Formats: sequence, C-alpha cells, structure tokens
Amino acid sequence: MRHSIAHPPFSSFPNRIVCLSDEATELIYLLGEQDRIVGVSGFSTRPPPVRQKPRVSTFQEAKFDAIVDLNPDLIITYSDVQAEITREASRRGFTVLNCNQRSIAEIFETIAMIARILGKQAEGTELIGSYTSGLDRIEAAAGEFRYRPRVYFEEWNDPIISGIQWVEELVAIAGGELIFPELLQCRKAQDRVVTWESVLERNPDVIFASWCGMKVNVETITSRPRADEISAVRRGQIFEIPSSLILQPGPAALTEGVNQLHSFLLQVVNGDASAQQ
Repeated sequence: MRHSIAHPPFSSFPNRIVCLSDEATELIYLLGEQDRIVGVSGFSTRPPPVRQKPRVSTFQEAKFDAIVDLNPDLIITYSDVQAEITREASRRGFTVLNCNQRSIAEIFETIAMIARILGKQAEGTELIGSYTSGLDRIEAAAGEFRYRPRVYFEEWNDPIISGIQWVEELVAIAGGELIFPELLQCRKAQDRVVTWESVLERNPDVIFASWCGMKVNVETITSRPRADEISAVRRGQIFEIPSSLILQPGPAALTEGVNQLHSFLLQVVNGDASAQQ
C-alpha cells in the first residue's frame, strides 16, 4: 500500500529570520522581505525602521531565551566573531547560516546567496549590477586624479590593525594607494596588526580611521610618538569613516562608505582638505 507524504511548500522558506548580521539585515530590507525578520542585533541601525525589531544580541553574545521565544526557522550570523553564537544556535537545533565574506567579490556572492534563499534571485542580481556600476563610476573618476594619495586605514587602535580586504579594495577603487598592500588578503585581524613604526616608515598622505563600535579619537592618533613626521598628520588629513558605513561587508560599504572615501580623497588631491574632520 502506497502512502502519500504531504510536502510543505518550500518557496516560502524562511519565514522567521533572526538576523544577527547587520549587513544581511539591510540587504533583506532592500530585497523587500523585511517582514520575515523577527529579531536583530542590538547594533542594527540601517534602515531606520529596523530599530523597531526585537533586539536579541550584541555582536558577540546572544539572548537565547529571547531567540527561542521568537521561534526562528533561520538564524543568520557573521564570521568567526560570532562563532560561539553559531555553535550554540546549532546545538539548540536551529538552522544557522554563518556568512564570512571578506572581499568585494565575496560580498556579491553573499548577496546572491541570500537573495536565492529568499526567492529574490532577480532582485539580488539587479542589486549587484547597481553596486558594480557605482564602483565602476567611482574608479573611473579616481582615474582622473593627478596623483593617488598614500592611504593608511586604521581598523582598530590597540593593537593597531590595518583595514580588512573589502575596505582596502574600496580605498583603492576610491583613488588611494595602499601602504600595506601585502596585508590585503589577510582574513584574520591578528594577521593585520601593524606597528606604529611601520606606519611612520610608509608615511601616508591620508589616514582613514574606523574603530568598530567606538568613535575615533583623532588625538589618540596624533599623540603617538613622532606622529608629526607623517604627512597625513602634518596636513590634518585624518578622516573618520563611521564603522556602520565601512566595516560591515554589505550594501552600506559598497555605496555610502566608498563614496565617503572617494570624497575625502578628492578633497586631498584638489588641496581642499580641511584641517580636521
């Protein structure tokens, strides 16, 4: 005797997403599927309506009692920094997608993957096309610079950490010359720790700083030993880029983040940089 098995519809999966990856949250909103999100990270700010969603985690710790109450069918996390959240969620029986994009190419791959999961493949492809066109326009504009300023991007101040791959790639697209190109593909923060002496030796024209989750204190940078020997310090060309716009590997970095980088570099090249930002 044959038994028929009723198969649930798969096209609607997932319906209840706890999204602890801020860039993935923004992407889901851009795809028009924000109603599927039932919980977010406490750091989620983009777009503004996300502030109305239940907040169930910091970047490294999650409120699992609250997550259980939300009954998610998918939890999205990011990188090795959320490895313990990912492990605990899996141990509790949840389906978890841990993304680990570190380059522009990997950001595009992640956008495509999440779009497919949500049944929004065409919309994801369209977004990728718009981001690619925007980056091409900025790169072409930067190609008109009369010189490429030497750039040091500081991702953290103690220890001093140089920029992660997608950030450095965006700096290059925006018109800067990387002072630590050999660190471009170092995926772990510990592998991008640099000495202040090495920054002095490479003498950047511009310092971009974005300290994850903390406001940049420019005086901390300018008070380091022999800082006044650095061209960027002498000329007042130290610029903070908000971490929400550049240190999240997603839509914000590919648009507002790279635009800010390009705008500051354009000011420098044209000699219009203000003494302090």
